Amino acid sequence: MRMVLSWLPGGLAVASVGASAVLAAASGSSVATSSAFARIATPEMLRYRYDAGLATGVIAAAGTLGSLIPPSILMVLYGYLAEVSVAQLFAAGVMPGILTALAFTMMIVLRVLRRPALAPKVEEHFTRADLLAAIRDTWALPVIILGVLMGIFLGVFTPTEAGAVGAALAIAVAALKRSLDWQVLGKGFRQALVSTASIFLVVIGTSLLGRFMALSGVPTFVADTFIAWGSSPLMVILAVSLLYLILGCFLDSIGILLLTMPIILPMARETGLDLIWFGIILVKLLEIGLLTPPVGLNVYIIKGALGDRVSLTTIFRGVGWFVAVDLLVLVCLVLLPGIALWLPGMME
Repeated sequence: MRMVLSWLPGGLAVASVGASAVLAAASGSSVATSSAFARIATPEMLRYRYDAGLATGVIAAAGTLGSLIPPSILMVLYGYLAEVSVAQLFAAGVMPGILTALAFTMMIVLRVLRRPALAPKVEEHFTRADLLAAIRDTWALPVIILGVLMGIFLGVFTPTEAGAVGAALAIAVAALKRSLDWQVLGKGFRQALVSTASIFLVVIGTSLLGRFMALSGVPTFVADTFIAWGSSPLMVILAVSLLYLILGCFLDSIGILLLTMPIILPMARETGLDLIWFGIILVKLLEIGLLTPPVGLNVYIIKGALGDRVSLTTIFRGVGWFVAVDLLVLVCLVLLPGIALWLPGMME
């Protein structure tokens, strides 16, 4: 990405957006994507005297593409809770993910054109041989991405089975590259167990809460109240957006999704919202919550990776521009549902 995009104004930041989008399509995790590039890309941008807010903000924001570009952990959870096709959700996330990446890129280029000091030009020259060598080094990632996603979209295996296929492909690639040993395999198993157990603990707790909410009648009451007020689908979207933006300041994405679904799903069904499109809107809102203070998880990931090199205030200042762009993209998705529903429609 650096070889292809570094000629643009703010080229290293733009390359970071592109690389994050590709890695997001393999990892499905915003935290993993941000953590990786905080160690790879941010130090390089700081070395070339990029503005610290831009160098950190772009990584925190681009990392959120892991939630939107398939495969996505949040989409799998939403699909399970809403009882909708995960394959269609994955397809629906492709165009919004690309749109977000392009919007980030446009904002970076325009800002740097206006204020060149934000990102001093990096004089780099790469030959075709250099580019081909880089492509040969990165062939494994597209293989894993295409192997997982095409299998899901073509109906060869389910999203759950796709997780096993992706793991098997990763092990096979590591073996081919001669980077696989028992220590690496053991570390991979431990990390998978810890992250999966953490998610299931949250799922168990929120499942109990959901049952209590159902018995209390709160979801039905809220849904009936909105309907009694004559709320349109747009009003429901506005109310949910406000709720998620507020909760995103204090809670993590998975917690918000699992805590609120018992309340907002009945509202969405009663007002006739398309649940695939609604899921993409929710994931987009959860992305924004990963950046907003005081508990912007991706911001703290960047801070943890860089230590004292950049202050927390600087990182939050840097992500402000990207939050504004995310909100504009969200408006586009609400007003133009076809952006998200075009690809799922072709699968029917």
